[in-house]
Amino acid sequence: MHPIIVLVLIAVWLGAMWLGFMVVFPVLFPATLIVAGAAALGLYYLHACRTLAPSTLEGPSPVASPRVAYRHYLLTQVWRDWWAITRTVVPQVWKTASGIVVRLTRTLLLGGLWGFFAFPIWAALCAGIATAAVPAGVFVLALTVLYGLVAAIGLAGWLACVLVLAAVERVFMAYGRILQTCPHPFCYERIGLPVYECPGCGARHRRLTPGAGGAFRHVCRCGARLPTTVPLGRFRLAAHCPHCDGRLPERIGRVRVEPLPFVGGPAAGKTTFMVLGIRALHARAQSLHGRLTFVEQRHAQAYAGAIREFQRGGSPAKTGPELPLATMVDVDLPGRARRILYLFDPAGEHYTGATEVESLRYLDHGEALLFVVDPFALPQVRRALTEDERRLVDGSAASSEEDPADTLQRVLNELRSRPDQGRQKRVAVIVTKTDLLARTDIGRRLEHDPDLREWLAQVGLGNTVRTLDQVAGQVRYFGSGLATEPAGVADLLGWVSGLAAPPADGGADAASGDGQADDGQEVPGTAPLRAPWPVRGRGSGRVPAGYQVGRWSVLAGLSVLTIATVTGAVVAAAERFPY
Repeated sequence: MHPIIVLVLIAVWLGAMWLGFMVVFPVLFPATLIVAGAAALGLYYLHACRTLAPSTLEGPSPVASPRVAYRHYLLTQVWRDWWAITRTVVPQVWKTASGIVVRLTRTLLLGGLWGFFAFPIWAALCAGIATAAVPAGVFVLALTVLYGLVAAIGLAGWLACVLVLAAVERVFMAYGRILQTCPHPFCYERIGLPVYECPGCGARHRRLTPGAGGAFRHVCRCGARLPTTVPLGRFRLAAHCPHCDGRLPERIGRVRVEPLPFVGGPAAGKTTFMVLGIRALHARAQSLHGRLTFVEQRHAQAYAGAIREFQRGGSPAKTGPELPLATMVDVDLPGRARRILYLFDPAGEHYTGATEVESLRYLDHGEALLFVVDPFALPQVRRALTEDERRLVDGSAASSEEDPADTLQRVLNELRSRPDQGRQKRVAVIVTKTDLLARTDIGRRLEHDPDLREWLAQVGLGNTVRTLDQVAGQVRYFGSGLATEPAGVADLLGWVSGLAAPPADGGADAASGDGQADDGQEVPGTAPLRAPWPVRGRGSGRVPAGYQVGRWSVLAGLSVLTIATVTGAVVAAAERFPY
């Protein structure tokens, strides 16, 4: 080729390069940068909407169905969502950008001789695409900061709610002196937190407290929303012992459990007095427009059988030798303390040896007990009976052969292993069979001097009386027989259980309406004292509402960030190209 032509071509190429880099490049590069950045931003926002908008468990960022309950959204799932968006968008943007650069190179540079003149255009386009990675990276970083900000604010609010709710429940439990124990044989453990059963699917929740599952509510695997504290309604759920899985009474955690052990030897009259006590408390509850219900249907049936036996002139059947399940009675007296009474009535043989007493682990938790004394089991009383009186006693009722002093001493020895050395707040000493005792010479002394404490001291229980004064804050003595006024029995049980103090006038309050209930209402029922927790939630196929709120919060922040980025790009472009 002629040198002149070569020089002309070189001059034309140089002119084209100058024109391309001085005129075309300054316009095409920022335009490409804006378009590429907007495309990357749009792609990111599109995938964010696809990931964060769905309310189902499936999707670009699936939510695994938990074994029991969902964890709080801001603890784990929020970062899974972020990673699901990032790991999808970044490779796709890279693949798209590199593909465009390859096609531009093949078209503009490798398409023929004119590619020598298209170099500025190729450089502007490729440089714009490459440089767009910088604002895209800044946007991803800003999005990560947004995620962190949402998580930090949400977790701060969550932690504050957790601490406040936990403190409120602690205050509630301390103020109400709420005690939770297991009533089931071979367990009798103290319970810090029961296991709660979901009313929707039956799943067992062992940590239904403000925490990782949520502050106010936990969401079960079936979608049901469950309260995390007693003040929020957790007591309305079915509860189980965490040690033996036995069913616990309704309202546990809402009202105090009061273990009331009946201590006495075989045939001392423990079961009879327990039945009389339930009847008296039932009458008292009715007179005060309250309620007394059995927790277990079998106990209601056993009580009904005992009442029928009394009406026929008989006595309750002998208690079996197995460890006792507490007779659970839920007492609700308006305007007074409320209690779930655990009435432990074991066979008297459980008190006849140290090993047998050791198995009664429920003694570890109570602060009151009822010491049932069969007066005819006292050696001095037996020796004082005449032959006629002995025949009368033996023919009227079975008598215990266990000295009450020995029985109580074994129990006190066991109680001394407690941290408080077995200290009791209240001890009720019940002398049974007083109607029969009044027909003997030694029992007639009580007609002239009705001081049972002094009478027991005179008939051989002096040391026992003094021991009780040392281990108990308060001791009351009570004489019981089949004809005993229910008002007095109700007063005694109300006092020993902490339901209410006895009236100062010696029984005026007790007499107001107390007595046997009407025949139609003699047997307390097992009606629930609390409404069951309703099953509410979004269903097992949808994410919890907390997850949806968290995702929408992030998506709203992302939308604001996207609008701010686009607006900033438009303003920058307008300033760069004013015309």
